[in-house]
Amino acid sequence: MNIRALRVLLPSLETTGIEINEKATLEASAISDDVKILNGSILNHELCGTYDFVFTKGFLIHISPDELPLVYKKMADASSRYVMIAEYYNPIPVSISYRGHQNRPFKRDFAGEFLEANPEFKLVDYRVHYKKATNFSQDDITSKWRETNEQ
Repeated sequence: MNIRALRVLLPSLETTGIEINEKATLEASAISDDVKILNGSILNHELCGTYDFVFTKGFLIHISPDELPLVYKKMADASSRYVMIAEYYNPIPVSISYRGHQNRPFKRDFAGEFLEANPEFKLVDYRVHYKKATNFSQDDITSKWRETNEQ
């Protein structure tokens, strides 16, 4: 869904993604010839090259807090310019019940942690999405755009 939404805005967008679910990998790969989806975990993939825009939405919430520093580093290393983090937010890390599972996913200040771990990035924009909004309602999430200071 995220790829489809981005392609509405940028139809000629070349996309590379990582998807742990094999069925979702096949579905996303079929969107277009210029969509490349790697099947597996970000924890096991080495990303080659850099990208103008690194994006997460509803992804980091599923990463174990112990593994977040590695994922933040991979995201920073993969970005040549922008990182957008759209995740459940909480000022203090908490775990929640999700689809019958306890202690996952996690809510926390992912973007703040990313910025602390990668001071070469700066905040360039910030949005809050509210689940009761009448236009494009979503769950309560924050979207934070980070741009590298090194141009």
